Amino acid sequence: MSARARSPAVSFLTGLAVLAVLPACAVHIGNTNGGDRADGWTSSRREAVVRVLEEQVQAWNRGDLEAFMQGYWQSPELVFTSGARVQRGWRTTLERYREAYGDSPGTMGRLSFSDLEVHPLGADAAWMLGRWSLAMGPGGERGGVFTLVFRRLDGEWRIVHDHTTEAGSAGEGESAGEAGSD
Repeated sequence: MSARARSPAVSFLTGLAVLAVLPACAVHIGNTNGGDRADGWTSSRREAVVRVLEEQVQAWNRGDLEAFMQGYWQSPELVFTSGARVQRGWRTTLERYREAYGDSPGTMGRLSFSDLEVHPLGADAAWMLGRWSLAMGPGGERGGVFTLVFRRLDGEWRIVHDHTTEAGSAGEGESAGEAGSD
């Protein structure tokens, strides 16, 4: 059927369909450059979530375990999973780090993160996927991947759930890469 032979009703419906699709395209195009999103997530919110990890790296690399732990929710409900172990609680997590890595730059190594992806879960929650690397001196490089869940609590972004794996440790009971998850 040619365009001239279409009924006014078909032309009207076609126009409505195009109008319905255009806003969705505009939202998608607007999100490709990291700008503000229609769901309220702005680049400043993403930066605030990433900043938690940046502050943790700085604290870790100067051997300040207490400051490193400030990125976590200080609650008995904090969940930390690594290897085959599920641990609960901020204090438990702190003690596990201290036991495994000490609390000085010489024993903790140099931490770095890469390939960070932040995915909103709502106005006050997000999950992050990334890679960690821990240089422990000559021949002591370790690394893996992590998934973190963040919540904004009392105006501050905090990690409420941390699931970390070390490359080559899948299925092992103890993961030496727990430090790199945060």
